[in-house]
Amino acid sequence: MRFFSKESVDFLQDIRENNNKEWFEDNRYRYDDYILNPSRAFVVEFGEHLQALVPNINAIPKINGSLFRIFRDVRLSKDKTPLKSRIGIVFWRGSGKRLQSASFYLHFSPDELLIASGIRGFSKDSLAGYREYIKDEGHAKELETIMIDLKAKGYSFPEPHYKRYPRGFDKDMSYAHLSLYAAMFAYKGVKPEMIYHDKLIEKAFKIYEDLLPLFEWIYAMSLTFEITDEKGKSLHL
Repeated sequence: MRFFSKESVDFLQDIRENNNKEWFEDNRYRYDDYILNPSRAFVVEFGEHLQALVPNINAIPKINGSLFRIFRDVRLSKDKTPLKSRIGIVFWRGSGKRLQSASFYLHFSPDELLIASGIRGFSKDSLAGYREYIKDEGHAKELETIMIDLKAKGYSFPEPHYKRYPRGFDKDMSYAHLSLYAAMFAYKGVKPEMIYHDKLIEKAFKIYEDLLPLFEWIYAMSLTFEITDEKGKSLHL
Protein backbone atom coordinates (compact mmCIF):
# COMPACT_ATOMS: atom_id res chain seq x y z
CA MET A 1 0.00 0.00 0.00
CA ARG A 2 1.25 3.46 -0.88
CA PHE A 3 0.64 6.49 1.31
CA PHE A 4 2.93 9.15 -0.08
CA SER A 5 3.72 9.90 -3.71
CA LYS A 6 6.26 11.59 -5.93
CA GLU A 7 4.05 14.66 -5.58
CA SER A 8 4.71 14.61 -1.82
CA VAL A 9 8.43 14.91 -2.42
CA ASP A 10 7.95 17.50 -5.17
CA PHE A 11 5.92 19.62 -2.74
CA LEU A 12 8.76 19.57 -0.20
CA GLN A 13 11.22 20.55 -2.91
CA ASP A 14 8.95 23.45 -3.85
CA ILE A 15 8.97 24.58 -0.22
CA ARG A 16 12.74 24.89 -0.41
CA GLU A 17 12.36 27.18 -3.40
CA ASN A 18 9.36 29.14 -2.09
CA ASN A 19 9.75 29.23 1.65
CA ASN A 20 7.20 31.85 2.66
CA LYS A 21 3.73 31.84 4.17
CA GLU A 22 2.05 33.46 1.18
CA TRP A 23 3.21 30.70 -1.15
CA PHE A 24 2.13 28.08 1.36
CA GLU A 25 -1.40 29.49 1.65
CA ASP A 26 -1.72 29.37 -2.13
CA ASN A 27 -0.55 25.74 -2.06
CA ARG A 28 -2.17 24.55 1.14
CA TYR A 29 -4.35 22.13 -0.82
CA ARG A 30 -1.17 20.35 -1.95
CA TYR A 31 0.00 20.10 1.66
CA ASP A 32 -3.35 18.56 2.62
CA ASP A 33 -3.41 16.17 -0.35
CA TYR A 34 0.23 15.10 -0.47
CA ILE A 35 1.52 15.46 3.10
CA LEU A 36 -1.08 15.83 5.86
CA ASN A 37 -3.74 13.32 4.77
CA PRO A 38 -1.22 10.63 3.71
CA SER A 39 0.64 11.13 7.01
CA ARG A 40 -2.55 10.59 8.97
CA ALA A 41 -3.36 7.44 6.99
CA PHE A 42 0.18 6.15 7.46
CA VAL A 43 0.05 6.67 11.24
CA VAL A 44 -3.23 4.77 11.52
CA GLU A 45 -2.11 1.85 9.35
CA PHE A 46 1.45 1.57 10.63
CA GLY A 47 0.32 2.08 14.22
CA GLU A 48 -1.71 -1.11 13.90
CA HIS A 49 1.37 -2.96 12.63
CA LEU A 50 3.51 -1.66 15.49
CA GLN A 51 1.07 -3.16 17.99
CA ALA A 52 2.83 -6.45 17.24
CA LEU A 53 6.07 -4.99 18.64
CA VAL A 54 4.71 -2.66 21.34
CA PRO A 55 1.04 -3.34 22.21
CA ASN A 56 0.48 0.06 23.85
CA ILE A 57 2.35 2.22 21.34
CA ASN A 58 1.01 5.75 20.82
CA ALA A 59 -0.01 6.27 17.20
CA ILE A 60 -2.02 9.49 17.14
CA PRO A 61 -2.85 10.75 13.62
CA LYS A 62 -2.89 14.46 14.36
CA ILE A 63 -0.56 17.46 14.66
CA ASN A 64 1.30 17.46 18.00
CA GLY A 65 0.51 13.76 18.25
CA SER A 66 2.44 11.54 15.85
CA LEU A 67 2.66 14.43 13.36
CA PHE A 68 4.65 17.65 13.51
CA ARG A 69 3.70 21.15 12.46
CA ILE A 70 4.78 22.22 8.99
CA PHE A 71 5.61 25.67 10.39
CA ARG A 72 8.99 26.01 12.04
CA ASP A 73 9.36 27.49 15.54
CA VAL A 74 11.85 30.21 14.66
CA ARG A 75 12.10 31.79 18.12
CA LEU A 76 15.26 29.93 19.13
CA SER A 77 16.38 28.78 15.70
CA LYS A 78 19.11 30.22 13.51
CA ASP A 79 17.02 29.17 10.52
CA LYS A 80 14.30 31.81 10.21
CA THR A 81 12.53 30.30 7.21
CA PRO A 82 8.92 29.65 8.25
CA LEU A 83 8.32 26.25 6.64
CA LYS A 84 9.88 22.83 7.12
CA SER A 85 10.90 20.87 4.04
CA ARG A 86 11.38 17.71 6.13
CA ILE A 87 8.39 15.76 7.46
CA GLY A 88 8.68 13.85 10.73
CA ILE A 89 6.46 11.12 12.18
CA VAL A 90 6.81 9.62 15.66
CA PHE A 91 5.30 6.70 17.59
CA TRP A 92 6.06 6.53 21.31
CA ARG A 93 5.31 4.60 24.47
CA GLY A 94 4.02 6.12 27.68
CA SER A 95 2.24 9.28 28.74
CA GLY A 96 5.30 11.51 28.83
CA LYS A 97 6.56 13.90 26.18
CA ARG A 98 6.72 12.16 22.84
CA LEU A 99 10.33 13.19 22.15
CA GLN A 100 11.52 12.30 25.68
CA SER A 101 10.02 8.81 25.59
CA ALA A 102 11.03 5.55 23.96
CA SER A 103 10.00 6.16 20.36
CA PHE A 104 10.08 4.99 16.79
CA TYR A 105 10.70 7.90 14.47
CA LEU A 106 11.12 8.63 10.79
CA HIS A 107 11.55 11.71 8.67
CA PHE A 108 11.74 12.34 4.96
CA SER A 109 12.73 15.15 2.64
CA PRO A 110 13.52 15.33 -1.08
CA ASP A 111 16.95 13.82 -0.45
CA GLU A 112 16.63 11.77 2.75
CA LEU A 113 14.59 9.08 4.48
CA LEU A 114 15.81 8.33 7.98
CA ILE A 115 14.30 5.68 10.27
CA ALA A 116 15.29 5.69 13.94
CA SER A 117 14.47 4.67 17.50
CA GLY A 118 15.42 6.21 20.83
CA ILE A 119 15.59 9.73 22.20
CA ARG A 120 17.13 12.18 19.75
CA GLY A 121 18.04 14.78 22.35
CA PHE A 122 17.91 14.43 26.14
CA SER A 123 16.19 17.13 28.17
CA LYS A 124 17.88 18.15 31.42
CA ASP A 125 15.73 15.67 33.38
CA SER A 126 16.22 12.86 30.86
CA LEU A 127 19.98 13.34 30.77
CA ALA A 128 20.20 13.21 34.56
CA GLY A 129 18.05 10.08 34.62
CA TYR A 130 20.07 8.43 31.85
CA ARG A 131 23.35 9.07 33.64
CA GLU A 132 21.98 7.75 36.90
CA TYR A 133 20.68 4.63 35.15
CA ILE A 134 24.00 3.75 33.52
CA LYS A 135 25.83 4.01 36.84
CA ASP A 136 24.45 0.52 37.29
CA GLU A 137 27.01 -1.62 35.45
CA GLY A 138 24.36 -4.13 34.41
CA HIS A 139 22.32 -1.42 32.67
CA ALA A 140 25.41 0.06 31.04
CA LYS A 141 26.63 -3.32 29.84
CA GLU A 142 23.22 -4.08 28.34
CA LEU A 143 23.24 -0.79 26.42
CA GLU A 144 26.79 -1.36 25.21
CA THR A 145 25.82 -4.83 23.94
CA ILE A 146 22.78 -3.42 22.12
CA MET A 147 24.93 -0.74 20.49
CA ILE A 148 27.54 -3.26 19.35
CA ASP A 149 24.88 -5.58 17.90
CA LEU A 150 23.09 -2.77 16.05
CA LYS A 151 26.30 -1.33 14.65
CA ALA A 152 27.14 -4.80 13.32
CA LYS A 153 23.80 -4.74 11.48
CA GLY A 154 24.61 -1.42 9.84
CA TYR A 155 22.88 1.01 12.22
CA SER A 156 24.46 4.27 13.31
CA PHE A 157 24.46 6.17 16.60
CA PRO A 158 25.13 9.85 17.35
CA GLU A 159 28.65 10.80 18.31
CA PRO A 160 29.37 11.51 21.99
CA HIS A 161 28.60 15.17 22.65
CA TYR A 162 30.52 15.94 25.83
CA LYS A 163 34.31 16.01 26.20
CA ARG A 164 34.54 15.74 29.97
CA TYR A 165 33.09 13.04 32.17
CA PRO A 166 30.19 14.29 34.31
CA ARG A 167 30.16 14.04 38.07
CA GLY A 168 30.09 10.43 39.20
CA PHE A 169 32.05 9.09 36.22
CA ASP A 170 35.74 8.76 35.46
CA LYS A 171 37.94 7.19 32.79
CA ASP A 172 38.58 4.08 34.88
CA MET A 173 34.91 3.05 34.89
CA SER A 174 34.14 0.29 32.38
CA TYR A 175 31.32 2.12 30.60
CA ALA A 176 32.13 5.74 31.44
CA HIS A 177 32.14 6.67 27.74
CA LEU A 178 28.36 6.18 27.66
CA SER A 179 27.99 9.20 29.97
CA LEU A 180 29.29 11.49 27.22
CA TYR A 181 26.17 11.15 25.05
CA ALA A 182 23.57 13.91 24.86
CA ALA A 183 21.13 11.61 23.07
CA MET A 184 20.67 7.91 22.63
CA PHE A 185 19.18 6.65 19.40
CA ALA A 186 20.05 4.39 16.50
CA TYR A 187 19.15 5.10 12.91
CA LYS A 188 19.48 3.98 9.34
CA GLY A 189 19.13 5.99 6.17
CA VAL A 190 17.34 4.32 3.26
CA LYS A 191 16.75 5.44 -0.31
CA PRO A 192 14.53 8.55 -0.27
CA GLU A 193 12.18 7.15 -2.90
CA MET A 194 11.18 4.39 -0.44
CA ILE A 195 8.79 6.93 1.12
CA TYR A 196 6.40 6.44 -1.80
CA HIS A 197 7.12 2.75 -2.35
CA ASP A 198 4.39 0.21 -1.65
CA LYS A 199 6.85 -1.65 0.64
CA LEU A 200 7.37 1.30 3.00
CA ILE A 201 5.60 -0.32 5.95
CA GLU A 202 7.39 -3.61 5.42
CA LYS A 203 10.79 -1.88 5.26
CA ALA A 204 10.19 0.35 8.28
CA PHE A 205 8.76 -2.50 10.36
CA LYS A 206 11.88 -4.62 9.76
CA ILE A 207 14.08 -1.74 10.91
CA TYR A 208 11.98 -1.13 14.01
CA GLU A 209 12.08 -4.85 14.75
CA ASP A 210 15.89 -4.63 14.76
CA LEU A 211 15.76 -1.51 16.94
CA LEU A 212 13.32 -2.95 19.48
CA PRO A 213 16.01 -3.89 22.06
CA LEU A 214 17.13 -0.24 22.21
CA PHE A 215 13.52 0.94 22.39
CA GLU A 216 12.85 -1.41 25.31
CA TRP A 217 16.07 -0.41 27.10
CA ILE A 218 15.12 3.27 26.90
CA TYR A 219 11.60 2.56 28.09
CA ALA A 220 12.92 0.61 31.09
CA MET A 221 15.28 3.50 31.85
CA SER A 222 12.44 6.02 31.66
CA LEU A 223 10.48 4.19 34.33
CA THR A 224 13.21 4.76 36.91
CA PHE A 225 13.13 8.56 37.05
CA GLU A 226 10.67 11.40 36.97
CA ILE A 227 10.37 13.78 34.03
CA THR A 228 8.66 17.10 34.55
CA ASP A 229 7.24 19.65 32.15
CA GLU A 230 8.22 23.33 31.90
CA LYS A 231 6.11 24.15 34.99
CA GLY A 232 7.56 21.35 37.09
CA LYS A 233 4.51 19.11 36.73
CA SER A 234 5.31 15.41 36.82
CA LEU A 235 4.94 13.48 33.58
CA HIS A 236 4.63 9.84 34.51
CA LEU A 237 5.68 7.40 31.82
